[in-house]
Amino acid sequence: MDSSATTRRLQHLSRHFKASNITTPPVRVTVTGAAGNIGYALVHMIGQGRLLGPNQQIILTLLELPMAKDQLEGTMMELRDCAFPILKEIRGTTQYDQGFMGCEIAILVGAKPRGPGMERKDLLAANARIFKEQGEALEKYASKNVKVLVVGNPANTNALITAQFAPSIPKSNFTALTRLDQNRAQSIIAQRVSANVEDVRNIIIWGNHSTTQFADVSQATVQQNGISQTVRGLVADDAWLQKAFVEQVAKRGGAIIEKRKASSAASAASAVCDHIHDWLIGTDNGTFVSMGVVTDGKLYGIKEQVCFSFPCICKDGNVKVVEGLKWDQFQQSMIDKTLKELLEEKEMAFSVVVTK
Repeated sequence: MDSSATTRRLQHLSRHFKASNITTPPVRVTVTGAAGNIGYALVHMIGQGRLLGPNQQIILTLLELPMAKDQLEGTMMELRDCAFPILKEIRGTTQYDQGFMGCEIAILVGAKPRGPGMERKDLLAANARIFKEQGEALEKYASKNVKVLVVGNPANTNALITAQFAPSIPKSNFTALTRLDQNRAQSIIAQRVSANVEDVRNIIIWGNHSTTQFADVSQATVQQNGISQTVRGLVADDAWLQKAFVEQVAKRGGAIIEKRKASSAASAASAVCDHIHDWLIGTDNGTFVSMGVVTDGKLYGIKEQVCFSFPCICKDGNVKVVEGLKWDQFQQSMIDKTLKELLEEKEMAFSVVVTK
């Protein structure tokens, strides 16, 4: 393994080491839906140091619905029993004011799942109301520089709604989780070319966290033995990369549900940690990551305001979209497809909330 790969692996593992030499103030982190499947896995990973590293103490607030109060208390009991050194304080609540007061990082996991007989528009409407309320609560109680990651689906549109109803918080502080899709894509490619997963870099997830997303390897490389090779060159099968691979990434969540009889939990929680860690600690030089960000009319010709997944680099807590990448006809067709879906979602969701 080359030295850069070794360094990246050690940095990744260091997130799990015991805290020491803590000198910075604790960071206030709130997780909604904290007693659900993803939330349960996530809060324990946070306790291990996966979110901000092993030397950053955290005041962790778990926010749940009143009906899940018992599960919330049980989750808090387990967290305390783990005796994680970096968790300076563990709080639990079912109230927005207590949940978001002074919050510096908000991870919005809780969302209404699709039930039997529920149409997509019904799911969008139900979650539009939930994330409108959470946006209003963040506006009222959270830090004005709070970093918000929306996980609950439909994550991109929910992030847009949340940002809309927290007008004093910069739109650039609201993101949606597409890192899970990127991680899935990296793993699939690593298996295909017999590489270590951390050596696969710069796969891009464009668009929506849905089956219309586009996993793009046009910029992707594999670093092995000090040599960088393109994924396209190593795979040497454009037909597979443009169809079977894209579909496998996009439909991975459904495939897991079919096998587990439950949705992705640990992998989603791990992707949350990767997303926040890279956002606030920074991305490696020459590496970009996929994040859903709110468009401003200047990004890749997308003039409509949506939350769209782009390749991003992060430094000093700021996100910058990688600019200047060119699309061929195939890539453009995939971008158009996922943008069309996001615009349809936006119209359906915003039709049930009063915008400001």
